[in-house]
Amino acid sequence: MKLSELKTGEKGVIVKVLGHGGFRKRIMEMGFVKGQTVEVLLNAPLQDPVKYKLMGYEVSLRHDEAEMIEVVSEADAQEKPVEKVEALRQRRTINVALVGNPNCGKTSLFNYASGAHARVGNYSGVTVDATEARASMFGYEFNLIDLPGTYSLSCYSPEELYVRNYLTEQLPDVIINVVDASNLERNLYLTTQLVDMNMRMVCALNMYDEFERRGDQADLGVLSTLIGTPCVPTSFKSGMGVKELFRAVIQVYEGVNRQTRHLHINYGHEIEDGIRHIQKYLKADEHITRHFSTRYLAIKLLEGDTAVEQYVGEHLVSEQRDQDRRQLLAARDRAATRVLEETDTDAETAIMDAKYGFIHGALMEAGYQMGSVDDTYRATHRIDRVLSHKYLGFPIFFLILFVMFQTTFSLGQYPMDWIEAAVEWIGEWVGRSLPDGPLRSMLVDGVVGGVGAVIVFLPQILILYFFISLMEDSGYMARAAFIMDKLMHKMGLHGKSFIPLVMGFGCNVPAVMATRTIESRRSRLVTMLILPFMSCSARLPIYIMIAGTFFAAQYRSLVMISLYAWGIVMAVLMSVVFSRFLIKGDDTPFVMELPPYRWPTAKAIGRHTWEKGKEYLKKMGGIILVASVIVWALGYFPHDETLTVQEQQEQSYIGRVGKAIEPVFRPQGFNWQLDVSLIAGVGAKEIVASTIGVLYGDEAVLRQSVTPLVAYSYLIFILLYFPCIATFAAIKNETGSWRWALFAAFYTTAVAWVVSALVCQVGRLVV
Repeated sequence: MKLSELKTGEKGVIVKVLGHGGFRKRIMEMGFVKGQTVEVLLNAPLQDPVKYKLMGYEVSLRHDEAEMIEVVSEADAQEKPVEKVEALRQRRTINVALVGNPNCGKTSLFNYASGAHARVGNYSGVTVDATEARASMFGYEFNLIDLPGTYSLSCYSPEELYVRNYLTEQLPDVIINVVDASNLERNLYLTTQLVDMNMRMVCALNMYDEFERRGDQADLGVLSTLIGTPCVPTSFKSGMGVKELFRAVIQVYEGVNRQTRHLHINYGHEIEDGIRHIQKYLKADEHITRHFSTRYLAIKLLEGDTAVEQYVGEHLVSEQRDQDRRQLLAARDRAATRVLEETDTDAETAIMDAKYGFIHGALMEAGYQMGSVDDTYRATHRIDRVLSHKYLGFPIFFLILFVMFQTTFSLGQYPMDWIEAAVEWIGEWVGRSLPDGPLRSMLVDGVVGGVGAVIVFLPQILILYFFISLMEDSGYMARAAFIMDKLMHKMGLHGKSFIPLVMGFGCNVPAVMATRTIESRRSRLVTMLILPFMSCSARLPIYIMIAGTFFAAQYRSLVMISLYAWGIVMAVLMSVVFSRFLIKGDDTPFVMELPPYRWPTAKAIGRHTWEKGKEYLKKMGGIILVASVIVWALGYFPHDETLTVQEQQEQSYIGRVGKAIEPVFRPQGFNWQLDVSLIAGVGAKEIVASTIGVLYGDEAVLRQSVTPLVAYSYLIFILLYFPCIATFAAIKNETGSWRWALFAAFYTTAVAWVVSALVCQVGRLVV
């Protein structure tokens, strides 16, 4: 709890002092240190200030200052005042934020240390939001927060602002700055910004095995001293250095690490003079000094950081706030003008140059040398000459997709047949064991028929996700984005939009959330609107069911690829329309990092594949089961024993609904059973397959009722129409508007109706 939560007369034991820089130092100098007992003497009605007693003297703190001190009540520990068991436990809980460039291995560390299964991909943009987990080591508990990958802490992209705001608002105890050791100079730029923020930090030099294999050299002791933070060599694939890394975190947290020191990067006379002038105004405000290093804020103001300007303007506490803000910005402008006059360059560029100068000097001092062995990048360049070739890139990309789908169908058919036989046996056994009636019908036709119709596709789902994980973790997915970049530009988007679109093939919901990393509002909005055309994995059971029922084995992969192609083509067309006529604005330039190819570990691929399979099975026992029973009930009631199965279905509640909407889908050739399945799919696309399983019961009946042309039109409608409720909600949350979510729902359904009707009608003319 916070010290501010104690009431008059209550005592607490100090566990942790939060805050920043000078504020934290002042509070601790007053005696508010770990293990001390503090008593509330007078808690004023307005809570401000509050009188406390500790170490034999009385002191007052404001309410917001007391909020920065964590305590445990004396009731939680009954023994000696200093060595409270509960206090010791909470004091040994360290909040650790993982910060680093995209693709540096943060999430791999997160997973390795905590056993969590956050998704890892060898391309930037995977970690969109903060992910939390816990780890235990050396008697300490670590709250790990995996923050989005970012190249800097400026205000140019949502992830940069998110990371910066998290660090300053949540004030983690220690930051683990994950650095790609194979690209030190570029990665250490973010480190210098964290140094400016004056936060307790440990650097994890990840992929150090590649660093050594390449023959690189550096004295890490010297480097640690020069940048004021311990640098620990690690490799999160093998676990090398993880224990040493967390030992260093503990040492930094407890204040006993000898390499940790407060460091000021020297930016040159003019910039340093400007920083000092700006700090005078910032140090007067206690809210600012609690959360920020005033030196860091002064640097960001000199860089023209608009978010910092706004923050400072809102938090300067003075009766003459506007005047103070004007004086502050005037001091900033004078300093920036002097920098421009002296260096013939703007302050932001001068600061950036100074940072890289500091990095270069530190690496030189540490004896950094790049080795002559560069097998990783040499191999990457050789592979890229083929996979990213001007003419071969696209054919290879589609060949990989073809192999993926062909393997999914051919290899997955065997376990699928086994599961199908098991489901059929279970249905027959239940049918023999129970007397005729609603319960028997519900279990056989609803539960076994509905869930069984979907669960048989588990092997194909696992095989497909094996290939997707292999492409993501190896680095090929980033090449796919590179290949598609020119097409993205022609669509009115840029290369960064490709990452959410690719993620959409897995699930549209996280893909919509991933659009946060797109700096341009126009590109972000257009990407969200076309994402539902990316064929998510929830549609796969329907594709496999329909393609396997109506098309010969040699054509099934082509049918699958054609559906993905339809989705991409419609996304291209609609993005061009939206960019030109509906959503105006300019794009933000974007450079996509192309990481070296890395062969993913079998453990990582197996874990990712199983995680998706587990999610699929959870849906079977949840929404699919419930939906199957509801569809069965609507098809069973009102029940008349004298009617045939077909007549019973037609006069049931679901039959009446289907018959009512049947005219709407007459141009597509759909019957009422298919119409009803489309309505059921609004909740979740897997329900479509279970609904068909309940209504038709047998593949032979389905094959007799629907022609291959109608089946293909149906697949196109499934591909293009209304995104599931979860995607609909995600679009609303990300845009902050019901208007865009409703627009996405209606326009996708309209496009699906038109395209599927055209396919059916033109197909009938041709055939």
